[in-house]
Amino acid sequence: MKTKDLKGDLRILAWEVTRRCNLSCAHCRASAEAGPYPDELATDECLTLVDEVASFATPLLILTGGEPLLRDDIFEIADHATERGLRVVLATNGVLLDRATARRLLDAGIKRVSLSLDGSCAATHDALRGVPGAFEKVMAAIESCKAEGLPFQINSTITARNLDEIEAIAQMAVQLGAAALHLFLLVPTGRGEGLAGEQVSAEDYERVLSWLADQQSELPIQMKATCAPQYQRIIRERSTSKGKEKAEGQHHLDRVTGGCLGGKSFCFVSHTGTLSPCGYLELDCGNVRREGFRTAWENSDILRKLRDPNLYEGKCGQCEFRYVCGGCRARAYAASGNYLAEEPLCLYQPATVCSP
Repeated sequence: MKTKDLKGDLRILAWEVTRRCNLSCAHCRASAEAGPYPDELATDECLTLVDEVASFATPLLILTGGEPLLRDDIFEIADHATERGLRVVLATNGVLLDRATARRLLDAGIKRVSLSLDGSCAATHDALRGVPGAFEKVMAAIESCKAEGLPFQINSTITARNLDEIEAIAQMAVQLGAAALHLFLLVPTGRGEGLAGEQVSAEDYERVLSWLADQQSELPIQMKATCAPQYQRIIRERSTSKGKEKAEGQHHLDRVTGGCLGGKSFCFVSHTGTLSPCGYLELDCGNVRREGFRTAWENSDILRKLRDPNLYEGKCGQCEFRYVCGGCRARAYAASGNYLAEEPLCLYQPATVCSP
């Protein structure tokens, strides 16, 4: 692998602008609460971080939390990032998103908001979100987005608890006018450790991803699997079985769209400025206050190891799909304490041993 590849190609940056939250979700990777949380980046530090990122890359910037709308300066941060040429989106639970807020987000340059919907009915959603009435509030937030012309997508975390509601959630997303539906397969970290027994089985994992592949041509909505890199293997297996020729340069495409992107083209920044491969794999890969974002992103030993699939262990390291899938590094770490270990929820057995 070339040295420049080991520096990463930053395409998506998820930034936990605050860890404070007004819900208490059972699957929260951060175990977020009302707070306050000490040592969060101040406004001037946030603007400096935006400037540094924009000086060398133009990633999609996801403002997330916690609940990002709890920051009084969130519109200033979004506006500054937009002015610096970044495409900015925001992830919210919807509780604080009314029409006035939707207008302010549009004015600040927000291109899309993601709204969490973890069930097709109030009973399922509210139980996972930990607050009665959460379902009603996210429905109201969707109506506010539609009224103001703010594009929105639905994010759903899939556990054994709501596994049977996936199809209903997908139909709701279409009926509500969502631009996309992103399915997150539970990674048991943070408060989500309490749901470790509610992870979908490896068999159901495969079934869900196969179902998702079927829906791509059936539903008039963009659908994406997150924390589920095996999806890339599944769609390639299907393409091969249908006799479709693999395109030249597929390896380059894989580095943009394939598998687990943590540390390769995706980075997570915490509320205190610490870089991690993703929000579910909170390893200290440097801090914007200490060495700065770019130095940490390009030189972190952890990130550089994640960029080399030849270092992966177990069957992931032997798999012919390791460049397009690679297994979920966060799920491997949660299961074994080793972020290079094999994905624990993968049924696939490598057909061949690939050479580097």
